Amino acid sequence: MLEKLEYASFPGKIYVIDSVGAEFNRAVTYLRAQKIIGFDTETRPCFSQNQPKTGVALLQLSGPDKAFLFRINKMGMHRRLCNLLSNSNVIKVGAAIHDDIRGLQKHNGFTPSSFVDLQKIVWEWGIRDKSVKKMAAIILGFRISKTQQLSNWEAETLSESQLKYAATDAWVCRQMYLKLLSSEKSPLQDEQVK
Repeated sequence: MLEKLEYASFPGKIYVIDSVGAEFNRAVTYLRAQKIIGFDTETRPCFSQNQPKTGVALLQLSGPDKAFLFRINKMGMHRRLCNLLSNSNVIKVGAAIHDDIRGLQKHNGFTPSSFVDLQKIVWEWGIRDKSVKKMAAIILGFRISKTQQLSNWEAETLSESQLKYAATDAWVCRQMYLKLLSSEKSPLQDEQVK
């Protein structure tokens, strides 16, 4: 079934932000004005035991038409980003967000507020699958590419395909949440959830 679906990716404008300045301020202002934003992070993959583990390299936050990729490995976790992630008026939607939040808190402590983890709620709509790729197929009826997942997120310059992948991952979480909210619930029974 998955193979038959069309691929989709973030259709809006992608902004890469690697320092605090006017563009950073515009990004935070835009994101704070949204009711719901998509949320994800990327970390450079570690392929060997001896390789030093690095923290979160990228924080992706997406509205309906703009996605912002904050290069945390270059700029750190600015307090205004911390304030945004602690803001209870903005719902942040992601998948398996616990480790993402912990990774960001290692840069700068904040108290997360109004986060929604899709993996923890999809069962209410009768969905068992927890991977973003499968949830997107079930909820939105399209495929998303995961080919860039294990690429180097600390590269000096991120490739076009990395930018598209990173923006799509945050955006698709927002889209799935909105679609679920407008759909009727049909919760899995206890024995089905296991």
